[in-house]
Amino acid sequence: MNKIKVMIVDDSAVVRQVLQAILERDPSIRVIATASDPIFAMDRLKHEWPDVIVLDIEMPRMDGLTFLKQIMAERPTPVVICSSLAEQGTATTVQAMEAGAVTIVTKPKIGLKQFLSDSAADLILAVKEASQVNVIRLKPAFNRVHKVADKLTADAMLPAAGAHAMDQTTERIVAIGTSTGGTQALEAVLTALPRVCPGIIIVQHMPEKFTASFAARLNSVCEIEVREAQNNDRVMPGLALIAPGGKHMLLKRSGAYYHVEVKDGPLVNRHRPSVDVLFRSVAKFAGKNATGIIMTGMGDDGARGMKEMHDGGAPTIAQDEESCVVFGMPKEAIKLGGVDRIMGLHDLPRAILKG
Repeated sequence: MNKIKVMIVDDSAVVRQVLQAILERDPSIRVIATASDPIFAMDRLKHEWPDVIVLDIEMPRMDGLTFLKQIMAERPTPVVICSSLAEQGTATTVQAMEAGAVTIVTKPKIGLKQFLSDSAADLILAVKEASQVNVIRLKPAFNRVHKVADKLTADAMLPAAGAHAMDQTTERIVAIGTSTGGTQALEAVLTALPRVCPGIIIVQHMPEKFTASFAARLNSVCEIEVREAQNNDRVMPGLALIAPGGKHMLLKRSGAYYHVEVKDGPLVNRHRPSVDVLFRSVAKFAGKNATGIIMTGMGDDGARGMKEMHDGGAPTIAQDEESCVVFGMPKEAIKLGGVDRIMGLHDLPRAILKG
């Protein structure tokens, strides 16, 4: 088995040593080089190129963000940011995501050595996941902060749908789930939709505080209205609601109308919001009145929920491998038998309009 080749770039010798020791605990990872700043790193890159770069931000001679932008422009490579500056919601974190970082691990300013040791599983998983990303398709944009947790299912939020699907109504909705690469994919889909289209509800794996700005940016370039969902928002034609980071979003029905419930809850499939939670609620309350779409993303969140939608009579669609940044979530949904059609990214807007 070919090992994942990793380069560590951090100005602290202690951090470099600890990171290398942690990563090399896993037999599938090999640290091929360490560097105290990007200038030294560029010299090492002339000899051997890594599969993943673990990068600090605050360093002498050249900062990590400048180096990240240079790497993504010259030879796109998965980069995991590991920095005390990369706290959730900070401008530095947003800049790192926009520059093309695959994922981010925040390290504290004190107790660093103990933190890195305690977070060994997070770091190893971050590197493994990053190595699977197709960065050629991952244009710099928002992404997600990495976190490992117990893998709960949608049962933690709501029971599965009953045997009888909801009777069909004229209110048709579209539920979309996506993760890595989804920010760009969603923009491609939503900007292609006319103002008159079904109501859309979306889970994009994204940390708290980023979804509002992400939705606002999409709203500025789309004909349809796009906004971060709030509790009890009605799902209406011409409107796309994006689940807030750090909250689950569920579909509910009141009379003839659909609305969303935004609520706290445990991580499901290590995510909050979770696609499985959204899709299960859609299967439960909309049945065949909904269309389910699962798009680019790592892992299997949404696969079981899509199968439940499919079994409830909803047409279901998976983005094809060729147009995905990571063909994880769609692949798992296909394997479970929950997908009716497989489509390229640019065919999805037409499918949304036709149902």
